[in-house]
Amino acid sequence: MAKIRVLVVDDSAFMRKVLSDIISTNENIEVVGTARNGKEAIEKIADLKPDVVTLDVEMPVMDGLTALKQIMRKNPVPVLMLSSLTKEGADATIKALQYGAVDFIPKPSSIFKINADDVKNQLIEKILVASKVNLTKHTVTHSKVFTSRKKDIKSVSNLNIKTNNFKKIVAIGTSTGGPRALQAVLPNIPKDIDASFLIVQHMPPGFTKSLADRLNSISEINVKEAEDNEVLLAGHAYIAPGDYHMKLIREGMSYKIKLSKEPPVSGHRPSVDYMIDSIAKLNISNVIGVILTGMGSDGANGLKNLKDNNGFIIAQDEETCVVFGMPKAAIKLGIVDVVAPIDKISEEIIKAMEV
Repeated sequence: MAKIRVLVVDDSAFMRKVLSDIISTNENIEVVGTARNGKEAIEKIADLKPDVVTLDVEMPVMDGLTALKQIMRKNPVPVLMLSSLTKEGADATIKALQYGAVDFIPKPSSIFKINADDVKNQLIEKILVASKVNLTKHTVTHSKVFTSRKKDIKSVSNLNIKTNNFKKIVAIGTSTGGPRALQAVLPNIPKDIDASFLIVQHMPPGFTKSLADRLNSISEINVKEAEDNEVLLAGHAYIAPGDYHMKLIREGMSYKIKLSKEPPVSGHRPSVDYMIDSIAKLNISNVIGVILTGMGSDGANGLKNLKDNNGFIIAQDEETCVVFGMPKAAIKLGIVDVVAPIDKISEEIIKAMEV
């Protein structure tokens, strides 16, 4: 089997060396070159034709975001962003995912953290996944469906919403490729929809707030990072914060969000299974479960429990997934009611509102 060829792009010689050393520990991957900035990266991609590029965000001469846009236009290749753990870094990461990056890796703040096994394993695993992405299909599909809508109503006080006046709860789970998938779904949901949305996107702390803010700015419904003890409202979407599980509880006539630091479920915190299981246990008959692009199988077991409680299940199709793992696992269980491309998911949610 041919090795996966990686180009490492970072303005720090130290980081280029460390990343190259980590990548080279896997026998199926080789570093074919390095670059100090975005300009060099574009030249080396044309020359070396790597299978995957790791790309730093902050660099002189040409930064990562500018380079990414040119890479996707001139020589599309799967790109993993290295993102600093700051508000600015998180915002830039969400933009990078919108521009076409397959995934990102939080940039460790010290040599000790860089050499930690979890960081090494994450880097290797994400390179292996990125190398299998059909980038042309992924980029074209998402560019077609992305819609930007200016919100007509942003203030909750102007919405005159009462608690629990919604007809349905929509639970969405996603991982790799999720930010772009969500940008294809949520902006196409009408602001007056009689539903409340709960979303788990596998992401580390600090990034989910930027994702929620980005989605909120382009959607008609209100999108926010979930808070503990928050009461569900119609026309709102709540994204689980990084490193926190999110579950739904019933309190009197209201449904509330509870956040917790319980151990990871299905290898993740937040976990899709954890969230959907909590909804299934409430025996609510008016729930729509949606599983989008992502690696692994998180969400499949929870969706089975939801189906057993009369839930309606929608899965993204293989053709438009960055990684078909999570939808495939649910489909294999025979519990999915509708399989649809990403540009039809919002339409299927609206249809399911009448089921």
